Amino acid sequence: MAQPEAVTICTPSRHMPMRVRPAARMSDDELFELCALNRELRIERTQEGELIIMSPTGADTGRRNFALIGQLYGWISREGGGVGFDSSTGFILPNGAERSPDVAWVRSERWQLLTEGQRRKFAPMCPDFVVELRSPSEDLPELEAKMGEYISCGAVLGWLVDPDVRRVKIYRPGRPVETLENPSRLVGDPELAGLVIDLTSVW
Repeated sequence: MAQPEAVTICTPSRHMPMRVRPAARMSDDELFELCALNRELRIERTQEGELIIMSPTGADTGRRNFALIGQLYGWISREGGGVGFDSSTGFILPNGAERSPDVAWVRSERWQLLTEGQRRKFAPMCPDFVVELRSPSEDLPELEAKMGEYISCGAVLGWLVDPDVRRVKIYRPGRPVETLENPSRLVGDPELAGLVIDLTSVW
């Protein structure tokens, strides 16, 4: 497999996130290698093959994401039934995009269908549940489009959390987007029975 040297990003630009369109669409393996060469960055690929390159999050965003992941892990430990992932995990969606949700969850029976080789790279699936936590540098319409993409690719529940305005948008297949203003908690029922996220530690 050819090494993706031509599009290797050595240092983050001050204009983040930035977009790069390779001369030819990168294969999944080439994209994985590119990400391995640039671990300090977060790289996604759109359905059209464009690369979106993002710098590490600020400390406050990282703190908030840690609070979300900790609560999801507690629910998984109690209820079982699935596997959780952090924001460094890439998924190859059915439409060919590669995305890295801030928080993700996959049902155990779907995870078990993957081979060991598939688990070692970007998992070829859309998570069942995703959370995107908006950081100050992220464009809201782009995040909203990404949430719609998750749902169209098979996610059963998605939360877009915007901490600066204390707003959450809830996405489900076949239903209008639900907007919550300054909620104190989020409930995963009925899709994720028993999941309750206390948002006071996130705000």
